[in-house]
Parts: sequence; structure tokens; C-alpha cells
Amino acid sequence: MSESDFLGRGWQFPPAFSGAIRQVSMNSAQDNINQSIDLVLRTARGERCLLPYFGSELRSFLFRQPDATLKDEIIQSVRLTLLNDEPRITVESIDVSFTPEPAMVVIHIGYLIRQTNSRHNHVFPFSLLEGTNLTVEQQGAHQR
Repeated sequence: MSESDFLGRGWQFPPAFSGAIRQVSMNSAQDNINQSIDLVLRTARGERCLLPYFGSELRSFLFRQPDATLKDEIIQSVRLTLLNDEPRITVESIDVSFTPEPAMVVIHIGYLIRQTNSRHNHVFPFSLLEGTNLTVEQQGAHQR
């Protein structure tokens, strides 16, 4: 039995099609888990009508002042989201760092794949000014 049988196989996200064989591009194993983590964290809770509790609350942190309180809130939010929405992993560590780039947060997630007992890391970049054309100064956010 291969590792992909244990960990699952799914469509690549965002969906893509291979030209040569005219099929949907698939991924499996650790790539599938990493893309699933990205999908869960990028989906706002309540965005999916049939799964209203699926997704994260990261968007509630947009336009917030980057400080220790925000860092702790992001860590708790990501931990709970992955606990509920990605059952194939056990989150071992989460670290949030504010980059020199204004309003950018990098979330480092250390996790254990339950079925293979192997440890992996995933880095998730998150912008506190996502979806705006305004500069940091215009938003009133401060550089760190």
C-alpha cells in the first residue's frame, strides 16, 4: 500500500488540467495535505453554504495592528481551525512572525501526519491588508 493510499488523493488546487492526457491534475500524500491546509486557511468560515463551520477566521484579523495580542489570536485561531478541518494531521507547533514587508504575517505550522507518524512543516503567508489598493500608511497600520 503506497503513502498516497494512506493520505488521500485529490484535485490539485487551484484546479488545473494537463494538456497531454486531458485530465484533471491530481496530487497526493503530503502535497495534498499542504494544499488542504492552504484551502482551509484561505476559506472564510461561513463561506461555504453547505459546510458553514468549515474554514478559518483569519479574515477577522485584517487591518489589525501587528502586536503580541494579534500573534496569540492568530495562533489559537489556526490551531482550532486545523483541529476541526484537517483530521489527517496533529498540529505540533505554530509560530507567527511579522515580516519587514508592511502588514505581512508568516504562519509556520509544524505538524505530524497521523497515519505515517512523519513530521512536516508548512509556511502560510497572510496579508493583513489583503484585497486593498491602499498603502499601509493610508490604512493606518504601522510597520513593524
